[in-house]
Amino acid sequence: MSDTTPVSWDHLKSRQPTAAERDALQAQLVERGRAVARDGWDAYRDAWTPGECAAVAYLLEDTAVLEELEEHEGSILTRFAGELYGFQGARKEIAAGLVDTQAWFAAARAQLASRP
Repeated sequence: MSDTTPVSWDHLKSRQPTAAERDALQAQLVERGRAVARDGWDAYRDAWTPGECAAVAYLLEDTAVLEELEEHEGSILTRFAGELYGFQGARKEIAAGLVDTQAWFAAARAQLASRP
């Protein structure tokens, strides 16, 4: 039997990202979307995690990349609900139908469209 103490994830369950953190995440996603739109995917596929690529592909509505990654809207929105609202907030957001997360992505798309 091991003498090590089990890892506790409780501190993550209570964490709630701030509006500033959500804005920074959105700005990063928009910049990545612009980079892919400008340069194509080749320069970024190996530099970003599959989850990051999926988020950018979802932002860009690139269904071909989403299919390659075997990702769908629900998985991306569910993952981002956790990023945006923390564990407890994500549970509520998922139960509510991920409406705020969808709106967050819609706002990111609007930013992407507003400046080429």
